[in-house]
Amino acid sequence: MSDVTTVAIDGPAGSGKSSVSRAVARALGYAYLDTGAAYRALALACLQQGVDTADAAAAAEMARTADVRLGTDPDDYFVRVGETDVTEEIREPRVSAVVSAIARVPEVRVGLNDRFRDIVEGTAKPGIVVEGRDITTVVLPDADLRILLTASEEARIARRQAQLGDASAAVGDQLVARDRKDLAVVDFMSAAEGVTTVDSTELDFGQTVDAIVELVKKVTD
Repeated sequence: MSDVTTVAIDGPAGSGKSSVSRAVARALGYAYLDTGAAYRALALACLQQGVDTADAAAAAEMARTADVRLGTDPDDYFVRVGETDVTEEIREPRVSAVVSAIARVPEVRVGLNDRFRDIVEGTAKPGIVVEGRDITTVVLPDADLRILLTASEEARIARRQAQLGDASAAVGDQLVARDRKDLAVVDFMSAAEGVTTVDSTELDFGQTVDAIVELVKKVTD
């Protein structure tokens, strides 16, 4: 992995982590890993198989046995459970409502973190952008560049509403509730030592991507 540039990006829900990280990877010719998609795919698998997402032991067993596959090409991105493409389905509100219960299980996190590191180790491209909740502190604490991508709560809610095409207050309530639940597991709202904060509240999508690309170039030039 020594020849692969690693970029770790953390941030709260609605901060644009996934779309921005994917665009950064595309701009740089890097691979892209959405770690949150793995938790969502597990949550979906639990729902489909009638597994109680509040049952930690059952969730841990699902994490060990579910065939979750994550694409790492930003131009050919996919999430699959077995042979079934669930890229869009894992973003449904019913999955968002239960994914935190899956993510809070320590055995699930340990197993998935090991899998994420294996994916990084096996990267064939010159670099990889890895995004999620605890990438800068737990998964890749020694990444070449560690970023906390954040924005005001109002901006994040507006972006999530636009993404879902739903301007109701329920979208904002769910986003805030998700952050509150996940903060019980990992602090993704504050930058750890050595982590660069990028606040996109006043930046549009392109400006945010450009800002991170420039940060990457500074550590690779």
